[in-house]
Amino acid sequence: MTAPEPMTSPPAATRGIRWRRVIGIALLVLVAVVALGAIWFVQPQQVLPEADAALISSDTVLVDQTNGRITFAPADGATTGFILYPGGKVPAKGYATTARMIAEEGYLVVIPEMPLNFAVLDTNAADGVIAAHPEITSWAIGGHSLGGAMAGSYVASHPDAIDGLVLWAAYSASDVADSGVATVVVYGTLDSGAGRITSPDSLLLLPHDTVVTPIVGGNHANFGSYTGQPNDPEATIPREEQQRQAAAATVALLESISGAN
Repeated sequence: MTAPEPMTSPPAATRGIRWRRVIGIALLVLVAVVALGAIWFVQPQQVLPEADAALISSDTVLVDQTNGRITFAPADGATTGFILYPGGKVPAKGYATTARMIAEEGYLVVIPEMPLNFAVLDTNAADGVIAAHPEITSWAIGGHSLGGAMAGSYVASHPDAIDGLVLWAAYSASDVADSGVATVVVYGTLDSGAGRITSPDSLLLLPHDTVVTPIVGGNHANFGSYTGQPNDPEATIPREEQQRQAAAATVALLESISGAN
């Protein structure tokens, strides 16, 4: 009877080829996961139909969508302006409804269109807005969420250009406590980030006379008109009511700085 041949391991070259294949497949999977994650990360929020309706000019507010920004100009003119930085992943027009409410009260409102819808990629977008409107003598800047944080950074680096800061569901990314700008923080009480927005550490970065305005029953997303974040609690007040209250708090600040310069 013939004895069985002893088992032998694959040659080293064969083992090397197999490992290279495994590593190659793993790298392809990793690249695919990263690519899908990047696509999801930059995928913009879906804007609701009422935002498009707010972009139509009327006898009282003229709307312009050129030069990389959306401008809401009172038909009778304005000398006080508000620059609004959008929240992360939200297209500029997602704030058209609230911006129009403010413009209806006689204030210029400009929303810059941010690269990939992230204000952090163009913190100085306000420079072009200010240069384009020499008729405006008093400026406030603000934003929603990430946009508000970046608006705070703009104030910190341009203290002489800005008279007011408006933070919607946001805290400043920079220390502006000594800036002297009039400041208002507006947030929904159901916002999961409300504790951070109104924390002592966050408020210490703002002027001592900052006005903090809660919107009872409001959430994070309803400052704008878009589908919203999946982890955002549902508001117990209508979206339009939250926007009305946000606009009213903003108008109060704009009125306080009118004629500041």
